[in-house]
Amino acid sequence: MSRSVFVTGTDTEIGKTVASCALLHALRDRGCRAVGMKPVASGSALHADGGWRNEDALALLEASDPRPDYELVNPYALPVPTAPELAARQAGVELRLEPMLAAYTALRARADIVVVEGVGGWQAPLTEALDQAEVARAMALPVVLVVGVRLGCVNHARLSARAILDQGFALRGWVANHVQPGMLYAAETVQILHRVLPAPCLGVLPYMPDPQPQLLAAHLDVSRLVEA
Repeated sequence: MSRSVFVTGTDTEIGKTVASCALLHALRDRGCRAVGMKPVASGSALHADGGWRNEDALALLEASDPRPDYELVNPYALPVPTAPELAARQAGVELRLEPMLAAYTALRARADIVVVEGVGGWQAPLTEALDQAEVARAMALPVVLVVGVRLGCVNHARLSARAILDQGFALRGWVANHVQPGMLYAAETVQILHRVLPAPCLGVLPYMPDPQPQLLAAHLDVSRLVEA
């Protein structure tokens, strides 16, 4: 099984990028050459060189070692901050699997582990004909699920895990990410997740108003990724 992983989430805005960057730092701390990838990203700004840049993809690039060209990390940077299918339509761009695979292959050749971050939740489509699950399948990647710890997350986590397994993917593990300060029964909610999710917990990230992935890395156990 590949040591690289596809990171998905229980929803959007639950900290997939923070968790992915923390995973990269934790892997680097274990001596791995680890690079991040965001095949498709919507909500991008025009860079000085004339290209579009997405802040999540830039964060992954910043957390990577070695640091590849931006275009490999994020083959599709779409301007409008909305669902990829709509953002691509607005930009007049056709999202195709082949450029994503070519970028992943190039990254894989120069790193021990590639952390590939998806968009939104697991079932969010990229186009009418392409689900992001097919990206993970084409890359032959197991999945890591990021659970945003907030009201309703147990249901979302169980549904996501079931969908991942039912589609034939290995669920390598999950990460709990505290996204709401002062949430009632947050610790108890994480205990329920431990009980009901059919995969090991790779770590619990505490709430930080300004998340610092290099510090959050200490809360992760990536031995299951390194030893795969």
